[in-house]
Amino acid sequence: MIVQVDPVREVASLVERIDRLRRVRNAVILAHNYQVPEVQDVADYVGDSLGLARQAAETDADVIVFCGVHFMAETAAILCPERTVLLPDLEAGCSLADTITAEQLRAWKAEHPGAVVVAYVNTTAEVKAESDYCCTSANAARIVESIPADREILFLPDMFLGAHVERVTGRRLTVWMGECHVHAGIEPAHLDAMLRDHPDAELLIHPECGCTTPTLYRASQGDLRGVPITVTSTEGMVRRAVESPASTFIVATELGILHRMRRFAPAKRFVPASADAVCPFMKRITLDKVAAALERMEPRVTVAPEIAARARRAIDRMLAVSG
Repeated sequence: MIVQVDPVREVASLVERIDRLRRVRNAVILAHNYQVPEVQDVADYVGDSLGLARQAAETDADVIVFCGVHFMAETAAILCPERTVLLPDLEAGCSLADTITAEQLRAWKAEHPGAVVVAYVNTTAEVKAESDYCCTSANAARIVESIPADREILFLPDMFLGAHVERVTGRRLTVWMGECHVHAGIEPAHLDAMLRDHPDAELLIHPECGCTTPTLYRASQGDLRGVPITVTSTEGMVRRAVESPASTFIVATELGILHRMRRFAPAKRFVPASADAVCPFMKRITLDKVAAALERMEPRVTVAPEIAARARRAIDRMLAVSG
C-alpha cells in the first residue's frame, strides 16, 4: 500500500514544530532574501546582509537560527558572542567568499602599504579580521566616501561591485578580481531577451551582476532609451518595487528575491533576468533542517575570540557609517 503524503499538511506540521521550538529555545530566525519561500515565510526577519547584521546585533534572543550562508552566520557570531548561532546546513557556503583567503589578503596588503581595506561582507571571518571596514551592496559607496580622498583603497572581493562603487563615488579603487558565479552569469543578452518580451518593464540590477557596467554604458549611449534602470541591493529592489509606478520589473539577481517582491507588491509582475540565477548554497536550507537545528541545537557556528575581536572592528565601522 502506497501512502500519499500531503505536502501542504507536511509544511504546516513543520511550521508548527518550528514555532514550538522557537518559543522553547527563545530563538529568532533570520533569513536572507535568497532563501526558499517557505523558509522566508517562517522567519522572524527577512532581509539583505546589512539588515540581517543589524537584526543580529540588536536581538535579545538566546538563539539565532541563521538561514543564509556560512559567512552570514559567522557575522552574527562575531556580533553576538554570548548567543548560540545555528546554521541549519554547514555546507551552505559562498563562491564569492571563496575567491580570497586571509593569507592572500595579507600578501595583497603588503604590496600596498598604508592602503585602507574595504571588505564586502561576503567574506570569511578571517578576511574580515584583516580588513579596516566591511560593507554590503547597500552601503559600499557610503563606506568608501567616508574614507579620506588621499587614501588608497583595496576593495574586495567582488570586481563588479567594485566597478559600481567607482562609478558612483568617482574614487579610484584597487579591486580584487573575485565574483559571485550566480551574478556573474547574468549577462546583457539575458536583459535584451527579457526586454523584447517586456518592453515597458523597469530594470532592477544587483551591482554584483556581470551585466551592470555594460548595461549602464549602453544606457548612457542611448541604446536603452526609455528603459528605467535601478542598480541597488536586494533590499533596495524591494523598496523600488513598492514605490515605482512601473507594473512590470525585470530583476537581475538571484531568484529568491522574487518571493518577497511579490509579497510586498502583489499587483505587480516580476520576471527574472535569467532563470538560471539560482544559488545552490542559498537553497540548501529547508524547513526540515531549521526544525532539526532547533531540536539538536546544532550545527553551531563559532568564531575564535582573537579573530572575532579583529573582525568586529571592521563590522562595527560598517554599522556606524550606515547609521
